[in-house]
Amino acid sequence: MAKTRSSISPHVLIFPVPAQGHINCMLKLAEILCLSGINVTFVNTQQNHSRQLSFGNLHSRFRQFPGFCFETVPDGLSDDQLHSAGCHRPEDLVNDSFNRIQNIIAPGFRELLTSDRFRSDARGPVSCIIADGMYGFAIDVAEELGIPSISFRTVSACCTWICFCTQKLVENGDIPFKEEDMDRPIRSVPEMESFLRCRDLPSYYRDKEVNRRNLDLISTETLYSIKATAHILNTFDDIEAPILSHLRSYCPNLYTIGPLNALLNTLRCSTTTNSSSSSLPVSSNASLYAEDRSCMTWLDGQPEKSVVYVSFGSIATVSPEQWLEIWYGLINSSHRFLWARRPDSLLIEDGDDSQIHAELVEATKERGYTVDWAPQEEVLNHPAVGGFFTHCGWNSTLESMVAGVPMVCWPHLADQQINSRYVSEVWKIGMNMKDDFNRVTVEKLIREMMVDKRDELMKSTMKVAEMARRSVSREGSSYRNYEALLEFIRKSC
Repeated sequence: MAKTRSSISPHVLIFPVPAQGHINCMLKLAEILCLSGINVTFVNTQQNHSRQLSFGNLHSRFRQFPGFCFETVPDGLSDDQLHSAGCHRPEDLVNDSFNRIQNIIAPGFRELLTSDRFRSDARGPVSCIIADGMYGFAIDVAEELGIPSISFRTVSACCTWICFCTQKLVENGDIPFKEEDMDRPIRSVPEMESFLRCRDLPSYYRDKEVNRRNLDLISTETLYSIKATAHILNTFDDIEAPILSHLRSYCPNLYTIGPLNALLNTLRCSTTTNSSSSSLPVSSNASLYAEDRSCMTWLDGQPEKSVVYVSFGSIATVSPEQWLEIWYGLINSSHRFLWARRPDSLLIEDGDDSQIHAELVEATKERGYTVDWAPQEEVLNHPAVGGFFTHCGWNSTLESMVAGVPMVCWPHLADQQINSRYVSEVWKIGMNMKDDFNRVTVEKLIREMMVDKRDELMKSTMKVAEMARRSVSREGSSYRNYEALLEFIRKSC
């Protein structure tokens, strides 16, 4: 007997922006849905998919799910372009990414969905699209196909809320602002009146002209996302409750199901009979870089809570001068450190960094260790790690929260600016080094995190960690919200 539509498991298509942080959390969502019996097609750009197959464990990770498969769309990247990221500023890379999304990725996605590709699929046609919140075109495609669309903003709720307030910021004269106005208070974002400054706005608000392309695109896509049938945020109610109440006035069908890394671990543990699974994360490498696991062996030999983990994410670049200031600050702090330094993170126009490498290796033989890329979630949960020197990307911030590790924040772009302000001023789980960068400051804040303000920070950090873990328990808000999301997806089939 042929299956009726109601007897077929839903077929969800997931499509992230082609950047490490976006891909990571949406792959976690894909695995979570698979664990719940949902068929999933995950769409990657061609170059990123190739890199993840080379460096990650995607095949072994998803082999257990017969209803899962990957698809790719063109991204217009050559190998030379892919490996020259370290020669460009993050802002230039973002501009290039937006160009490729509009001119290459969006048409490729539309062609994939409107072709005959899924008509003969044993899993049935796509019944729901979950697309990155910056992909308004995916909402249009879903509407054409007569299926629901779910917008997934992978940044924090507080950043998303500022994006919704862009017009108010313009009307009140808060933007654009001058360099000398960085500490000027901003009163036009509800719930942030008491602590928000110009320097805390997401990086694209620092443009000297209001109509600069990046800001205009962010604002337009944010407002357009309201057209989606439903919305997902990788956050939890206890940590961003005041902001979420405002967002729900724009997006009433909003599911907060984070931290996704913790929710995934909950579901993994509930589907295994291995009682030793405990609360430690299971490795889920979906990296665009090759992880060097030798750092885990090095951590095994370090005293408890003695190591500062240093990583600035997958996009941020540093100049040779900044690299040296970080190095001196870490060395002068007298604390052990593990530094994950991407091969393409050093911003160099002429010459090379071989001298810096030699100095760093020589000076850190006794208490430092460097790798190109590390299994971050495992590192943060290692008993030897006592602090995180971070760019404050939202995935990293959530992972640090769940692990109960305090932070020193050095934000670079996008939501990292506002995340770091919340870390230091609202949640009280770290310090903010925004726009005040030198070796003296690095040394001072590392010492405060590890010694001088340790007790105060750990009190707040452990409280937030408990809230995060509770939210993904079977009685928690994020778990209940996820069950509601599942019901919504199944009804769409």
